[in-house]
Amino acid sequence: MIRTIVITAGLLWLAGTNLAHADENNDLNLIPGAINNEAAPPAAPATPARHGKFYLEDAITGSSLRGGLVVPFPPPPIANWQNRASLDALDSWSLGHDLRATLSDRLNVVAENGVDFVSRQTLRNDLREGYLTWEPVARNFLEAGRINVRNGIALGFNPTDFFKTQTAVGQPSLDPSVIREDRLGTVMLRGQAIWTGGAASLAFAPKLGEPAPITDRSRLGIDPLIERTNSADRFLATIELGVADLGPQALVYHEGSKTRFGLNLSHPIGQSVIAYAEASTGEEPNLITAAIAYGKKTGVLPESAPILPPTNPATHWRSDFVAGASWTPVGKLTFNAEYHFHQAGLTSRDWRNWFAIGGANPSIRGISNELWYIRGFANAEQEPVTRQQAFFRADWTDAFIADLELTAIAFVDLYDGSTLTQLAAQYYLSDAWTISGYISANLGGKRTERVSFPQAASATLSLRRYF
Repeated sequence: MIRTIVITAGLLWLAGTNLAHADENNDLNLIPGAINNEAAPPAAPATPARHGKFYLEDAITGSSLRGGLVVPFPPPPIANWQNRASLDALDSWSLGHDLRATLSDRLNVVAENGVDFVSRQTLRNDLREGYLTWEPVARNFLEAGRINVRNGIALGFNPTDFFKTQTAVGQPSLDPSVIREDRLGTVMLRGQAIWTGGAASLAFAPKLGEPAPITDRSRLGIDPLIERTNSADRFLATIELGVADLGPQALVYHEGSKTRFGLNLSHPIGQSVIAYAEASTGEEPNLITAAIAYGKKTGVLPESAPILPPTNPATHWRSDFVAGASWTPVGKLTFNAEYHFHQAGLTSRDWRNWFAIGGANPSIRGISNELWYIRGFANAEQEPVTRQQAFFRADWTDAFIADLELTAIAFVDLYDGSTLTQLAAQYYLSDAWTISGYISANLGGKRTERVSFPQAASATLSLRRYF
């Protein structure tokens, strides 16, 4: 299977190279992955600002925690306050003809209740990206290093964003479209060819370490966490074509013994609506089985741990699907609505069992740990816990006054109606200063996905100083 993928992707790469030679004097009208008012054609490799972006940030968060949970939350408890001071840097440098170096890094000093300030968790460094880009032929690129590869056109959930797993870093925003821009990259070798009306790429990310526990808090804060992003050999081949205003992108991803196929489509409807769809499919276990197996493999769960809630552990052909639309009624106001289907996620029956098992045995810590581990695993993989959910987003720039941006998001569990929502406001005081505020809440009934979580609400205030 690996040989087939490599040969197929290699042919696409060679074809793209030849086409690029034929059309290298034509400019591409490329649109990044974010939804725009036109169908999204292939995107060129992301290039940081020539003069870089550097800033200091301080963000303080306070949380309101609820008690009396149906399924007790295992220790350590969630912090009810945290302060993070960060130095953030993004820059690129020319190293000669057709060769550039890119670095994206954030150094954090974190203080929170429940953690000794003089500890390994106080100083944390997020090496997001560090790679070299070589352009031997116009619009043909070879990159090597740690790269944040983003795929998918949806905003709330990206079934084709195969390199998103275990890459999240701490930040106040719950907006997935923000999180994917600020996360750990993967060490890889990637080649890309771009031509008029299309693009192709082939990436190989080697295994550089064994899978790491997702709950390990004892690691050195300066650890680059390579084993999180490179715990298996992985291959990704993509091809994008400008066809009938659909901007299709096809993907083939291989990791270990599994192969998944992906597809992205978008299409404008009138002057103010963009419809889009994103899907992937392949053989895999369900979320419960995958989480318990990973917990045992990394030593977090004992080998004797049963599969709870009870489920069929067999590997089947499972699919993920997102259908959505973006509506821009006026120039600076945009609404998005999406339906998310994650076939490996928990069904309504699984949720009933989750509450029944955890609620009937509140004093048995092992059961509670295992039930919550499933949800922690899904969060680390950046996948929905539940099988079906809806996502809504509204963004308004220059809202009421110039330089004020307001954003609201909501995730709604379609089984129980519980909702995770966040309101965000950013005000650009000047070219050098930005102040931001975030308020989030978990809403619903006691035996629902969102309100079973101990964090009832939280608020964050951050201040940035750019240089």
